[in-house]
Parts: sequence; C-alpha cells; structure tokens
Amino acid sequence: MTTHLDPAGTSVHRRAFLGRATQGVGAVALASLLDPMLLRAGDVPPRGPSAPAPPRKAKRVIWLTMAGGPSQFETFDPKPALGRMDGRPMPDSFTRGQQLAQLQGQQLVCLAPMFGFRRCGRNGTEVSELFPHIGSVIDEVCLVRSMTTEAINHDPAHMFMNTGSQIAGRPSMGAWVTYGLGSDAQDLPGFVVMISTGKGRSPQPIAARQWGSGFLPGRFQGVPVRGQGEAVHYLANPGGVTREQQRADVEAINALNARHDASVHDPEVAVRIAQYEMAFRMQAGVPELTDVRGESRGTLELYGCEPGDGSFASNCLLARRMAERGVRFIQLYHRDWDHHSLLREELPLRAREVDRACMALITDLKRRGMLDETLIVWTGEFGRTPMSQSNKGPVGRDHHNKAMSMWLAGAGIKPGIVHGATDELGYAAVDKACTVHDLHATMLHQLGIDHESFRVKFQGLDAKLTGVEPASVIKDILV
Repeated sequence: MTTHLDPAGTSVHRRAFLGRATQGVGAVALASLLDPMLLRAGDVPPRGPSAPAPPRKAKRVIWLTMAGGPSQFETFDPKPALGRMDGRPMPDSFTRGQQLAQLQGQQLVCLAPMFGFRRCGRNGTEVSELFPHIGSVIDEVCLVRSMTTEAINHDPAHMFMNTGSQIAGRPSMGAWVTYGLGSDAQDLPGFVVMISTGKGRSPQPIAARQWGSGFLPGRFQGVPVRGQGEAVHYLANPGGVTREQQRADVEAINALNARHDASVHDPEVAVRIAQYEMAFRMQAGVPELTDVRGESRGTLELYGCEPGDGSFASNCLLARRMAERGVRFIQLYHRDWDHHSLLREELPLRAREVDRACMALITDLKRRGMLDETLIVWTGEFGRTPMSQSNKGPVGRDHHNKAMSMWLAGAGIKPGIVHGATDELGYAAVDKACTVHDLHATMLHQLGIDHESFRVKFQGLDAKLTGVEPASVIKDILV
C-alpha cells in the first residue's frame, strides 16, 4: 500500500479506494431510483430499480419525538375495560411468556386510565382531556393506535425508532432522507435537530448517535440547533475577524484540502470541504432563522411561546421557519415522558408543554399552504403497560413495546381517521398492527422513494432504513 503522497495524483490508499468505491455504487443505485433517466447512455435503456419510485407527496419531514415513552392510556387510546379492572390482577392470558422491562417476575396489577377522554372532530375521535388543542385539529390528523416496536428499553428503542436497528452506528432516518433527496436549504443544513426539556424531573439523556450518519458520508448527519442562547456552538467569528477574512480563510483551507484529496481520494476530505462551506453559509443563515421579529403577534400567540426561550413551542415555530427555508428533515425532541411513577402529577405538565404548539404547527403550516407537502410525525420510542409500575405511592407505568399510539398529519396522510386498535386492556395491537419499519417505509413512500430499492452496500450487505425483515407501506392511512 502506498504510504506517500503522489504529486501526480495517481496513488490511491486501499482504504480510501474501498470507501469511495462503495459510496459510488450507492450513489449510482440511488440515482437510478430517483431518476432513471440520469443513467441513460445514448439509446441504451436505463436499468431501473426493483420497483418504480412512488409519486412524491412530501417535500420535508418534521418529526416530533416525545422522548421517554408517553402512555397511550392517558393520551390517545381510551380503555374503559382497563378502568373496570383497576387494582385487580392482570389476566395471565395476556402476559404469559411475554417480555417485560422492570415488571418481570413481579405481581402484575391493572392500572386504570388516570384521565378522561373527549370526543373530538367530525368523527368523534376520542382524545385525552389533557390535549384539548390537538383535539381541536384532530380532523387534520391520522391517529395510529396499533404501532409496535422491537425494543423495550430507552436507548435501544430510540436507536430502533431513529435508525431501524438497535445496533449503534447505523444511519438515522434524517441522514437517509437527506442522502437520498438532498436539501433545498442554501444557508442551513438539510437535517436539523432541536431538543427541549420539560420542567419537571431530571430527564434521561439523548445520545447524539440518534441523528448520526452511520456509514453514510458525514455531511448527512443531523446538526443540533439550540433554541436558547447561541444557536450553534462555535459558529460566530471570534472578535476582530470580519466575514471577508473568514471567507478568505475558508477558501484557503478548502484549497489545501482539495489538493490533498486529489492525492489520497479520501471521501472524508470531501466531507470536510463541504462542512467548511456549510458552516460559513450558516453564519448568515442561522441568525436570520432565529430572528423572529418579523413574526406577527398573532403567530407568537398561536404557538404560545416567547421566542428564544428554548421551549418546545419556540422550537416548533423555528421548525416552521426551517421548513420555509428548505430544510429537508427537522427533528424536535421533548424530554421527560418517562413516567414509572408520578404519572398523574407529571403527565399534565408534559401535555401542556406540547399540546398547543402541536396544534399551532399544523394550523400555521396549513394556512401557509405548506401542510400538504410537510409530513408531521408525533411519537415516542415505545408505549406503556396497562399494569401499574408500583402499587404504593404515586404510581406509573412500565416500558412496553407491543402497543403504542402515535399520529401523523399532512403530505398525503388521510386526515381525521383512526388506524388500528389494541385489545380490550390495551396490552397488544390486535387490529392492523404496524411496525417501525412499516412507518419508515411509509415515510419514504410519501417522499417519493421506494424503500426496497433505497439501499447502500455496507459490509457486503444491502443496508436499508427498513431493515432486512419484511416491511410494508401503511396504505390504509394514505389519501
């Protein structure tokens, strides 16, 4: 293997060659997926993907993550039968041989839903009384009560929801989407992440690998943007450095990197060049994004936020502004939904922090003509058990992967419907059960990508966001 730089640019390191060759295959496969005409050579017909690309309904995704796992019994899945079983042993027929998180080997006691439900919208969809604002726009929402997942603890469940795998190091869905479609944003990243924290107990941490690029080029990873203080760390110029001086520095550094890349052909050098350019453009784009002085008082009141306060509501407003500026994938995390205890006391606090803002985001996008091209997804990483976590003191619910509720809106999603159902006690999805891979397949479908054909060679395998197990687009929820 060559260990020196060849000034003629003819030597290639073995590792760089393999990395670049692999990415080239992925790029060609994706090009044929998105536009087979790009591969046409003369009169030779292109070799198309295994399935035609679906029509694109969504231009962008706004993914709202309620980190910690909201309880479906107090949010979107009413269970009167569970109320009648309150305090009684959970029937063994439901739980025999089943995986549990912290309740394994313990006495399992039913816990009644702690809050009432109200009928909302034209179809009388039942929504928890804790979410009156979401209830007011339920006719714009597709409520899924039959989602399932494979993971039963927080970190693996986040990994699975974000990457389609419980194995760390796989690309996140935002990285896959921006890799496949690029971005329309000029001065902002194509994939942006924002995190807010509930005003309650100490929430569990969220690992940066949840928005990583895995084996895809590094430029497709999510960029954290803070809703409070300096939006992006180390973005501003040091004192005494003008924008013109910074431009000159970036050009000089990139010229050196480009010369180095011509010798070693290392994909990571190209990534670094692109990141320097993006950082320079962000120095103008980020301050403009976060300056909301042009927003009307009515818009600020709609979201119920004070700009720059770091709240989920403020981040939702910034998400709408990012969507207007062409950001492809926007992911908002709101933490502190992990209620093993104090469910009655803490859940109303979390609900108030997100309820109005979710309604405002849907309403604001719709009145601007953007909802039809924006896919909104609201979900946690798993659901909660119908059994009590504790029989004494302030009770809560344990992690659960056989049933969870979530909702979607916009971008060709059928509005005002409820999809699927759980059993009478809410233990498992029994009607139209959906998997996380099904959800990812549906998301890609609305973005105009066939999930089976969207793959990249990695370690000798065809890696996909939707994994190796069968996955299906949830066609019943599509217009």
